[in-house]
Amino acid sequence: MAAAATGGVLLLVEDEDAIGRLVKAYLEQQDGWTVVWIKTGEEAVAELRRHPVRLVVLDIGLPGIDGFEVCRQMRAHSKVPIVMLTARDEEPDRVAGLELGADDYVAKPFSSRELLARIRAQVRRARGGSGPRAEALAVGPLRIDTGSRSVTLRNRPINVTTYEFALLRALAERPGRVLSREQILDLARGSTEETFDRSIDVHVSRLRQKLESDPRHPSLLKTIRGLGYMLVDGTPATHSGEPDEGD
Repeated sequence: MAAAATGGVLLLVEDEDAIGRLVKAYLEQQDGWTVVWIKTGEEAVAELRRHPVRLVVLDIGLPGIDGFEVCRQMRAHSKVPIVMLTARDEEPDRVAGLELGADDYVAKPFSSRELLARIRAQVRRARGGSGPRAEALAVGPLRIDTGSRSVTLRNRPINVTTYEFALLRALAERPGRVLSREQILDLARGSTEETFDRSIDVHVSRLRQKLESDPRHPSLLKTIRGLGYMLVDGTPATHSGEPDEGD
């Protein structure tokens, strides 16, 4: 079966030679990627500005500026999917990466197959490969165009990451319905890969910063205490549970 990523250019940012050689060889042989391997954060930011890539695999522990700062600088001018490599499987590191705009993470030590599965999931999401294929979704003043993968609020473009787009789309396809974190994970990821509930909270918080005039008292992306999240157009919806303030 042809791999979803065949023919793409992937930017690998990893300073450890053994890991870099292994990942580069595996992705090129197994999935047809053209892997550009870079060892420093400064060079990675410059490379992304010079040449567009389809996806970034970014290690946190880099010489010079670390992966967190690289992610922040990349997100300032690009929506490219970013998968971060963390040296420790600890929630603070994962949350920090997601808050800066990373789309997913893989904890070291990792298997090459797991990394490839995460990358393919990001490619599917970037292509709009999960969920119904409507061309445009509108919830109140919010419009989500699945063809161009763009988001506008009151005709103003909103810059969102690949994961944020998938999450917003999952909610917009079910306006006024409460979705649990588990439902959002399944709908937005398009797979059953392991993740953690806190990641949804982080992405929702980032979306509120972009969509809401007052993120602490959201009018579009609501928290329903004890149940999950829902997207509304300002009209009260029928549901069990009480609305909560923004996280």
